[in-house]
Amino acid sequence: MKQMSFADAEYAGKRKQTRRERFLIEMDQVVPWKGLIALIEPYYPKGEGGRPAYPLMAMLRVHLMQNWFDYSDPAMEESLYETTILRQFAGLNLDRIPDEATILNFRRLLEKHELAGGILQIINGYLGDRGLLLRHGMVVDATIIHTLSSTKNKDGKRDPEMHQTKKGNQYFFGMKAHIGVDAESGLVHSLVGTAANVADVTQVDQLLHGEGTYVCGDAGYTGVDKRSQHQDRKMIWSIAARPSSYKKHAKKSLIERMRGKIEYAKAQLWAKVEPPFRVIKRQFGYTKVRFRGLSKNIAQQTTLFALSNLWMVRKRFLVWARCVCNVGQ
Repeated sequence: MKQMSFADAEYAGKRKQTRRERFLIEMDQVVPWKGLIALIEPYYPKGEGGRPAYPLMAMLRVHLMQNWFDYSDPAMEESLYETTILRQFAGLNLDRIPDEATILNFRRLLEKHELAGGILQIINGYLGDRGLLLRHGMVVDATIIHTLSSTKNKDGKRDPEMHQTKKGNQYFFGMKAHIGVDAESGLVHSLVGTAANVADVTQVDQLLHGEGTYVCGDAGYTGVDKRSQHQDRKMIWSIAARPSSYKKHAKKSLIERMRGKIEYAKAQLWAKVEPPFRVIKRQFGYTKVRFRGLSKNIAQQTTLFALSNLWMVRKRFLVWARCVCNVGQ
């Protein structure tokens, strides 16, 4: 065991446990480390010749922290030097910290081999084995993730893969993250990334996982059941009606009151799709795309939604783990 540094010794003597420390302790217990290591290890360089590669576990932990705390590559390197709890979580020491180029190369390794989708599958399989992911129905929705429209770059142009769209009376330039969420647990099981001007209803076919019996969505998915790719599907479509379609009657008519209750029941179902968006935007701080082009941003969003699944069920998972330990004893 290496000698403890003065910074680590001072940190070990503190009494107050910070929110970030509690967060990392909880996530350390719920992340399926073995499964993720097995996924990435065949592609990870062995460091033959020259300086040995950093341990895969350390780089994976650094990569997850980068997503949890919305760090750029340089900011992640500096935070590892400055913050003891981050070094301890990654299993690193001050005498050897990965630089921003190493952190960048690890992310590019995951992008090159399209491993973000595998991370989502492994996490969902891990949760499914513990009864935390049920696939009886699904809820679909999309959110706009905007990017800077500045042209101050090498090409002097905005990102050609991003587009502008109007929502309400406001214009947004960026992309959309379309997700399919389990209607029972509220966990994300599928993701599609597109430019912001792509209609939500066109992406439903790619979000369906084939195990559900009904689909819920807001009024943006009106007419989805009439599209050619869904003609042969035996599916119950519970799509919110546009207010203009049922407010033609008198305000206190029986028809409108009944229709209002039906729409309220629908809204309770598709409200399940909102928590994942809240987690990645508010808990993880992801409100703007970080990269140019769709593929890199889709890979990051897939990882973020996979981690949001763990975040949302962490309390239930920890209770389940304690029960298993008590039964084992």
